[in-house]
Amino acid sequence: MSEQIKYTDAFQELQLIVSEIEKGQISIDELSEKVKRAAQLIKICKAKLTSTEESVNDILKDLDA
Repeated sequence: MSEQIKYTDAFQELQLIVSEIEKGQISIDELSEKVKRAAQLIKICKAKLTSTEESVNDILKDLDA
């Protein structure tokens, strides 16, 4: 990911976008951009979760050695 954003920040922004969409606070003109941004945030969150899982697994393997 080229974008450096913390998982918590990405998740909070994603929650805000979802909330705005659910409440109908986004115009049709903004909707496409918000959906694109939400997709970017989901990718960021997934990458960070995968990376963290791999790191934890490596640490646990070292403990077993």
